Amino acid sequence: MRAVEGGETVIGTGLVLQELLQGFSGPKARKTILNYFSALPLLAPDRRDHIEAAELRNGCRRAGVQIGTIDAVLAQLCIRHDLTMLTTDEDLRRLAQRFPLKVWSN
Repeated sequence: MRAVEGGETVIGTGLVLQELLQGFSGPKARKTILNYFSALPLLAPDRRDHIEAAELRNGCRRAGVQIGTIDAVLAQLCIRHDLTMLTTDEDLRRLAQRFPLKVWSN
């Protein structure tokens, strides 16, 4: 909320929208999620992003950091488009120590 209130651009992805909707609890939560996401531009991965995400995931695995497929794609989108990722996931913070992923912190 502080990023939006501070005038920063916030971008979503269909992947995050889907994950949130899959975990929602009831029609009110679904409506709230859809309302919030309707105001955000969505960024979609392309073939190059999936190829580079596989490289990120493989590099992390070699370094002992486990990240999921979706997280690797999200990280790659942020890297490619020079975006800062908003996350509480410690694995993504560890990824950012090895790759040029910027992670938001307050």
